[in-house]
Amino acid sequence: MKTIHVNASKSYDILIERGILDRAGEEIKTVCGAGEALIVSDDTVWDLYGETVLASMQKAGFDVTSFTFPHGEQSKNLSVYADILNALAARHLSRKGLVVALGGGVVGDMAGFAAATYLRGVRFVQIPTTLLSQVDSSVGGKTGVDMPEGKNLVGAFYQPRLVLIDPAVLATLPDQTFADGMAEVVKYGYISNREILDMVSVPDYKKNIERIICECVRIKRDVVTIDEHDTGLRMILNFGHTIGHAAEKLGNYVDLTHGQAVAVGMVAAMRLSAMLGNEDLSERLIGILEHIGLPTELKYGREDIYRSLLSDKKKFGATVNFILVREPGRAEITPIGAEKLHEYVLKL
Repeated sequence: MKTIHVNASKSYDILIERGILDRAGEEIKTVCGAGEALIVSDDTVWDLYGETVLASMQKAGFDVTSFTFPHGEQSKNLSVYADILNALAARHLSRKGLVVALGGGVVGDMAGFAAATYLRGVRFVQIPTTLLSQVDSSVGGKTGVDMPEGKNLVGAFYQPRLVLIDPAVLATLPDQTFADGMAEVVKYGYISNREILDMVSVPDYKKNIERIICECVRIKRDVVTIDEHDTGLRMILNFGHTIGHAAEKLGNYVDLTHGQAVAVGMVAAMRLSAMLGNEDLSERLIGILEHIGLPTELKYGREDIYRSLLSDKKKFGATVNFILVREPGRAEITPIGAEKLHEYVLKL
């Protein structure tokens, strides 16, 4: 088992091991004690792993029930968030209670936000079951929901008490869902460790997946330790996400998955960087993304993309913060004024 320690406002461990799902209850009990708990999951993940985690927690002495909601980004809204709160209230969960997120990024974001706000905060454990959530969203404490006006506009920074990552569950992922997670992996290669790009460029890159997960988690841990609340260095984790979020919104969170949106967003960011006089690194990026099975081109009108960008949470006054890569493994935060940004976006 690999253990990666996160030293944030609440310190916690990330445990990575094949088969750890089967003893989730004991691992959670070691950190949180056995008490009342609610497992939050989506319908797809629950059918695959819900009973395993439920039985494990019951065996460890937990008084545990579950709440599930329909899978997909379209469920990441205030209505479903309220449903989770209602389930916690109906369960009479106390401040000593525990919320366990079993699922991908949507489940983790929703369950985490509910845990952060119910009774002004109850304990929270992440059990991510997609590659995207294992390498990215389960680490660092960002929780939240989408609004019609934009992605993740309501939320909180709220660290889990424990993260359990079982690479074995990735075997049940559809190819497209696996590819979605690889978009975030590629992001880490460009912003921090270029060796990741070499690992994902080989034909059988999946054989390296446990090493890839560990490296991505370490990068995220290091960034969050320095900047937990996204006011400086942590912004580099948004590479590809600025235009990516705009594209997701234009597709009503249905046309593009998050990973697909990040992929086209990274290519757009590379091209924008070249417009600013930096080396154009888009050719290799496009090759890697196509190798993985991800899209590379924006299909929405550029005026629509620009208008959507102006409602992004990365906008500060009259500027939008873009993450630009000057060379693989090194990213920079670059504020771009709205007028100039309009000019650049029209050329993408």
